[in-house]
Amino acid sequence: MAHTEWKDAPGLPDFSLLKRLARDQLIFLLEQLPGKKDLFIDADLMSPLDRIANVTILKQHEVDKLYKVELKPIFVLMFTDLVNADKVAGRFRRYKIIFTPQKFYACETVLEEQGVYGDVTTDEWNFYILPLDDDILSLELPEFFRDNFLEGDQRWVTTAGSALRLLQSVYGSFSKVYGIGRCAKMVYESWRELMEDGEQRTRQPEFAKVFLVDRDVDFVTPLCSQVVYEGLVDDLFRIKCGSVEFGPDVTSSDKSIKVMLNSQDKVFSEIRNEHFSNVFGFLSQKAKNLQTAYDKRRGMDIQQMKAFVADELKGLKQEHRLLSLHIGASESMMKKKTKQDFQELLKTEHSLLEGFEIRECITYIEEHINRQVSMIDSLRLLCLLSITENGLLSKDYRSLKAQYLQSYGIEHLLTFANLRQLGLLEEQQAGETLTVMESKVGKLVNDKTVGKLTDAFSSLAKKSNFRALSKRLALVMFASVPCCLQVLERDGWTGMEEVTRMLNGQEFAVTARSKTDAQRIVLVMFLGGCTFSEISALRFLGKERGCRFIVVTTAITNSSRLLEALLDNSA
Repeated sequence: MAHTEWKDAPGLPDFSLLKRLARDQLIFLLEQLPGKKDLFIDADLMSPLDRIANVTILKQHEVDKLYKVELKPIFVLMFTDLVNADKVAGRFRRYKIIFTPQKFYACETVLEEQGVYGDVTTDEWNFYILPLDDDILSLELPEFFRDNFLEGDQRWVTTAGSALRLLQSVYGSFSKVYGIGRCAKMVYESWRELMEDGEQRTRQPEFAKVFLVDRDVDFVTPLCSQVVYEGLVDDLFRIKCGSVEFGPDVTSSDKSIKVMLNSQDKVFSEIRNEHFSNVFGFLSQKAKNLQTAYDKRRGMDIQQMKAFVADELKGLKQEHRLLSLHIGASESMMKKKTKQDFQELLKTEHSLLEGFEIRECITYIEEHINRQVSMIDSLRLLCLLSITENGLLSKDYRSLKAQYLQSYGIEHLLTFANLRQLGLLEEQQAGETLTVMESKVGKLVNDKTVGKLTDAFSSLAKKSNFRALSKRLALVMFASVPCCLQVLERDGWTGMEEVTRMLNGQEFAVTARSKTDAQRIVLVMFLGGCTFSEISALRFLGKERGCRFIVVTTAITNSSRLLEALLDNSA
């Protein structure tokens, strides 16, 4: 397996500047409270904060103690209780709440209701984007998906627009902006408003084009098992903020080790986009090559040994450490997948996507549910079955739903309602043809007054067109990626009217300024999450076409994260 180099592709922008900007603003906010201070941090912010300003930097700016707060829903209430307790005890302290990425009016209302508004100062840390790698930027907003697509809460739209504004202000204007999806359109409009209100900078742009895409344009891809190495590591070990914690089963010790997974890891960078079945053989060959490099020491004189130690040994030891970890991870993955009969699972997924042996697939799903193999995996297969079959026959829907609730608990009844609302798990309506259904949905989509109901029917329309869309885009999965590619190649949506109709419209293409295509760097922004499989596909296409794709996403997602976001909160 050879590592493919980027041929004639442009260089990547330096995203470390984004980290420096975020760190400098945080330091400025901390220094507004001089002297020693305690810092209470939302648990979800611990990992992103560590990537921006580690403990050493915080200590340099007189942060004395750090506290991780797990009670996210009542964070502000916990803080107001602390302030009121200090007031009763006669303790005088200065208090500051820093909201990130933005402050919401509701939070200030709570401070006022609790009687501490005058005792507390508030501010915003505009931490919009975290660079996870050379070509991955994340808003680190996993809540975006549920809030926007299920709850109809559009508060994060402005945040996404602000992230685009930040990128444009630092790296120059975009020549053209494309997008598809209701949320994508709102984010674009938010960005345009922010640009009109702000100062315009004229500098040589580093990005040619931007493509915005809603997650609900393609639910199939995140519901499928990931088979590239990076995606499989995420599925099994959970990559968080660009790092993963490998347990004793990987490290071959009694300790867990946290590892950064990015292009700086030379071993990982060569295998991250490869099919998992090829990885172990590559790592074995890498180990042999490393041993050969170590063996060069034999027969060296003193001067040669000094040069070897100074120039090569440290790098070889680092590569050996990383190689051992990735071999351990591969072995652990193979054991887990063998235990779960991964090949049979992939065969079932493939059959669902291709539309054959559906009764056998249903039998497999029933066995999966009845053996209680995995609550999320069972739900994932049910959703794949529903999307690819345009909903389930009534008898199948009721039977599978009853079996699921019996196996995993009646408390998941509301989860089924959530899935139904997004069009992920539907019962076919008797006597209603696809044409009639599409007609109803089309009418609703064009009616701007129906609000949240439109979104639910929009998902139903996309779901109902899976087979036709697959043929039109010549794909089995990754509808988001080939759709983006075709729009870029056509320089717009002309000739793709049938595709946009099946995706429920809301497409747009806007020329923002004169063309700068010589840069050949394209931003693809996923609203609602992006999988490592999609990132890998974009890297592959970039290599083929001599361009670069930069992924901007509200968060990294996969099947587990997507479905966990839709579980009923009480379940």
